[in-house]
Amino acid sequence: MNGQIHEIANRLCGLREMLNVSIEEMAATCHISVDEYLGYESGEKDIPVGALENISKKYNIEMTALLFGDEPKMKSFFLTRSGQGIAMERTRAYKYQALASGFIGRKADPFIVTVEPVSEDNPVHLNSHNGQEFNFVLEGRLLLSIHAHELILNAGDSLYFDASLPHGMKALDGKPVKFLAIIF
Repeated sequence: MNGQIHEIANRLCGLREMLNVSIEEMAATCHISVDEYLGYESGEKDIPVGALENISKKYNIEMTALLFGDEPKMKSFFLTRSGQGIAMERTRAYKYQALASGFIGRKADPFIVTVEPVSEDNPVHLNSHNGQEFNFVLEGRLLLSIHAHELILNAGDSLYFDASLPHGMKALDGKPVKFLAIIF
């Protein structure tokens, strides 16, 4: 796995130890098995943003602190210039660019997400997390699978949904997709 995933894994382990939380409790917070959580904390498995969102809400820590290691400092406003958000490429398939990482006490986490195309045979990987999510497609075509429904979103299309439902996405037409994702 890449270095960024190992950095997140180290932050997760440190958070769990600092809070004196058991591995079983963290796994339950993420709605996964202990073995799957241990894969996340060891850095052997990529941890979905949804699991990080569940942890951040339960333990009152900024999700971007888990993702990027930086604590937000701004209280009035936080400006992100075009292309300047803190970026993270968790896997070759997904790149996240945080748009409000420096603002303390956010009510939502906005990201520009780029999904790279994969083989048409690859299944959509599903995940879920607490809260709600809004996706607005900026470029490309996106297959979004949610709660046993497959929806195709084109540039300009948007979807607001209950993020506790299993959901996942895939770029279509062999081209990358870029969309605004806001997690509430």
